[in-house]
Amino acid sequence: MIYFDNAATSFPKPETVYESVFNVMKNYGANPGRSGHKLALKAGRGIYETREAISNLFNIKNPMDIIFTYNCTDSLNLGIKGLLIPGDHVITTSMEHNSVLRPLKALEKNGVETTIIKGDSKGRINPLEIENSIKKNTKMIITTHVSNLTGTIMPIREIGEIAKKHGIIYMVDGAQSAGVYDIDVEEMNIDLLAFPGHKGLLGPQGTGGLYIREGIELKELKEGGTGSSSDSLYQPDILPDKYESGTPNAPGIIGLGEGVRYILDRDIANIRRHEEELTRHFIEELLKIDGVKIYGPLDINEQGAVVPINIRDEDSSEISYILDEEYDICVRSGLHCAPLAHKTIGTFEQGVIRFSFGLFNTHEEIEQGIKAIKCISEDI
Repeated sequence: MIYFDNAATSFPKPETVYESVFNVMKNYGANPGRSGHKLALKAGRGIYETREAISNLFNIKNPMDIIFTYNCTDSLNLGIKGLLIPGDHVITTSMEHNSVLRPLKALEKNGVETTIIKGDSKGRINPLEIENSIKKNTKMIITTHVSNLTGTIMPIREIGEIAKKHGIIYMVDGAQSAGVYDIDVEEMNIDLLAFPGHKGLLGPQGTGGLYIREGIELKELKEGGTGSSSDSLYQPDILPDKYESGTPNAPGIIGLGEGVRYILDRDIANIRRHEEELTRHFIEELLKIDGVKIYGPLDINEQGAVVPINIRDEDSSEISYILDEEYDICVRSGLHCAPLAHKTIGTFEQGVIRFSFGLFNTHEEIEQGIKAIKCISEDI
């Protein structure tokens, strides 16, 4: 089996991640932050060590400003719905995932105004259009870092400078970039960073996080037990407890820590270089095949390890099925929870077949993928 669906979930994970999750479940699977016995304390320390590792990766000053969630969607909802109130204006783009667009559309019913900046045919966004859309009541700018459809890398540093210049909160969706592309919340002026644990950070599913810059107040979306201030009937204000009600996913979070440490040890630049080489190899060979339509920048300086294609006018789901059944190649077809992005690049009706590469893919697998695409193209 060849796995080219890393934009959905990275697979496989480093062995240390599997070992860590199993170890927590078997040897100290107690409730962290609740009890005072040694098993609970060990689990609590493991969770804090993951906060520290993530802080090192993203240059976050205080590990307690990292809120653990269950996925990037959870993080985006907390950041968006926790900040925006009726009368606020928010700027986003047509290249966003539904995890950004659907919460914003839900808030529009309650009086939040949204401006959507349209990308070009390659999925690129012009930061000047964002700046020109700022109003007196603009409270947030939110953009993805890397498009989950085209792989287009957004100019988040420039957008962050614009947001800081105008005193606007900037939120970044790091679903496709965290763990592969450099993210420095200080240098890039990122106020809120949402990230999944199960993609580029190489952790288990059911993990994610939200960085909240000190001084930003979000309304919590749930209340409950935190293990702290148990004498009060009101939610504590301290971070991360304010936003982490309920028993945390200790095996997942501690396993995520192993994934992040693997990245830090291997060096994120080496991981990025490997994925860039795979992407370049794939694009160069695709361009030689008749009948293949490729979308996105087609330039590794502007594109992550995500390459969407179609074969002539064939249904994308049908091609995906053939790749799976006849060639044992796993890809993702359809609209990828990003309908506006598909409309932006002109693929809303057909969808695309998305190939997305990860750390453990090889050039030999790229060659097999190319061979499969060529055979399918010749047979149709």
